[in-house]
Amino acid sequence: MEFTNDFVSEALVREFPESVITQSESYGMLTLEIKKEDLKKVVHHMKDSSLGYTFLTDICGVHFPENPEKEIGVVYHLHNLVENHRIRLKTFMTRDFAEVDSLTELFAAANWMERETFDFYGIKFKGHPDLRVILNDPELGYHPMLKEYRLEDGTRTDKDDAMFGR
Repeated sequence: MEFTNDFVSEALVREFPESVITQSESYGMLTLEIKKEDLKKVVHHMKDSSLGYTFLTDICGVHFPENPEKEIGVVYHLHNLVENHRIRLKTFMTRDFAEVDSLTELFAAANWMERETFDFYGIKFKGHPDLRVILNDPELGYHPMLKEYRLEDGTRTDKDDAMFGR
């Protein structure tokens, strides 16, 4: 058995035919879009089955305000260390329902990654043991990585934007 993108894709589509929405390959990395309500069970299978994705590399949020049906997304990178195979999983939701199941039961490392994603994008992780701000000031009152905010603080006088190519 050769551990290829096609092998992994076929295995997941066979096991979860209704859960995989789209699949693509970007720069050699398999990318699957998964229904948000099925994400945790898919990841659980990927970790505990012969697929062996036992390392959670990263979790991050994305914001696409031009697409209201898929405005908010969460991107997961998993790694099978034995086969040295990486995969990207994506799940999308509307801004009103920016909530997905926490993976902290499966990966301890998900704890801080989910807190960071909540902090910057406002995405809630159901079942997270301590979902609160981790990097920003708790009194900030907004999620700064959403594309509805200005890139720079207009009140700053200590910077000259010309120094940064603007």
